[in-house]
Amino acid sequence: MSSPKGYVCLVLHAHLPFVRHPEYAEFLEEDWLFQAVTETYIPLLKLFERLEDEAVPYKITVSLSPTVVAMLNDWLLQDRYVKRLEKLTELAAREVERTRWDPKFNKLALMYHYLFEDTRRVYEDKYSRDLVSAFRRLDEAGNVEVITCAATHGYLPLMSLNPNAARAQIETACRYHERNFGRRPRGMWLPECAYEPGLDKMLKASGVRYFFTDTHGILHAEPKPRYGVFAPVYCPSGVAAFGRDMESSRQVWSAQEGYPGDPWYRDFYRDVGFDLDLDYVRPYLHGGVTRVHTGIKYYRITGPGDDKQPYDSAVAMEKADLHAGNFVFNRGKQIEHLAEVLGRPPIAVSPYDAELFGHWWFEGPQWLDLVMRKTAFDQETYRFITPSEYLELHPECQVATPSLSSWGWKGYNEVWLEGSNDWIYRHLHWVADKMVELANRGADGDPLITRALNQAAREVLLAQSSDWAFIMKTGTTVPYAVKRTREHILRFRRLYRDIMRRGIDRDWLSDIENKDNVFPEIDYRIYADAAHVR
Repeated sequence: MSSPKGYVCLVLHAHLPFVRHPEYAEFLEEDWLFQAVTETYIPLLKLFERLEDEAVPYKITVSLSPTVVAMLNDWLLQDRYVKRLEKLTELAAREVERTRWDPKFNKLALMYHYLFEDTRRVYEDKYSRDLVSAFRRLDEAGNVEVITCAATHGYLPLMSLNPNAARAQIETACRYHERNFGRRPRGMWLPECAYEPGLDKMLKASGVRYFFTDTHGILHAEPKPRYGVFAPVYCPSGVAAFGRDMESSRQVWSAQEGYPGDPWYRDFYRDVGFDLDLDYVRPYLHGGVTRVHTGIKYYRITGPGDDKQPYDSAVAMEKADLHAGNFVFNRGKQIEHLAEVLGRPPIAVSPYDAELFGHWWFEGPQWLDLVMRKTAFDQETYRFITPSEYLELHPECQVATPSLSSWGWKGYNEVWLEGSNDWIYRHLHWVADKMVELANRGADGDPLITRALNQAAREVLLAQSSDWAFIMKTGTTVPYAVKRTREHILRFRRLYRDIMRRGIDRDWLSDIENKDNVFPEIDYRIYADAAHVR
């Protein structure tokens, strides 16, 4: 291949809040992880490994949030995931029998039965339940660049009243990434792409070389970037900022224009967990009562109105091939035009939530596979690249300070700070301030106090998850988000009181250590002021 005129950087951000409830035999929200593993994480791993085995040139950046990594590592969730797969395989087998006289639906039931059986085989036999190591091997091979996110996806600009809190989110994430992937992360996906000036200094202190912002974070930088979002800028700290390309994002994300809305693709919302008789699906529901998505979906999007047509996987794959070709063609024309206008090889950064591929958009992994292959073999205008590789090839970039920004409604924090969720911040600021106070006081060598301080740090991090504010705003599982926020704050308040009076209830501490066991090697001193760190 001749030298490309420019580059495209695909970034997939895999994140879920930390949900683990050993106090219950099963828990509804744990399905968030199980669905993502079945429909997104394992399909992506299989896709990347297939490209490797077939020597297809590709590059992609994958952000694995620390909470996702922690849940993938957790033995309890691993056991529960296998049990969930067993239940779904049983349901799919019943569906094969129920639909035996209807060829269209029977074919789909067989597809799902194979999907669940094969997923369990791959998960247990090939990966030995260790998906994190599978991603690490891909990272070490060089085509997949695995980066991190803030520890619990805390919304960093809203922590500016206490810089120690933002620093703890960043440094905890980097230490946990190093523990799991053998080196400090080269890049970081800022939660919700939310940036404010000064955060880059904290990233640099933790060894992070680059991060991503939404489009207007770069376009409104000071001074104004000469190349817009089609080249990174260096913050004054030396950390690079990459801005999102709106055109390539819109083609995949947009509810009106995006590929996933094609009427021939599978409809996410029509699921047998809701469609079939309650008594029939009861054994596969949580508590036998709450209807849930099982992953068995028989209908395509079809079009406006409630009437749905059966899903045809062959036609859907033809559409995926057509849309992959369209994406590659458009990127080629875009890069060709930008290279001529800018006078240097441009980079178009296309970031997406990883769960879009497979979970929300069933055909997404196949589309991505075809995009990689068509880019490698059907054109020579551009090639895929990782941010680290781009900075090595083009180390000279403009110095500018990105503006305060986020993605989401209006682009300036509003989703995470408005009437439905603003009540949480006075509590989050209080626990962060008190955590710094505790860290500065230290444990005086007392092992039990040290455990309590480390657990207090976990509770602060978990309370700060941006997911809870997001859920309160969007109105999905609001009672759960409120409950989680309150529980972590109340646990911290009790820990603070007990630590200050040096009276720790050992049994209660052990209980909450078991429930909120994220980041087992956390060090509470990460919250301390520099003068107090010894």
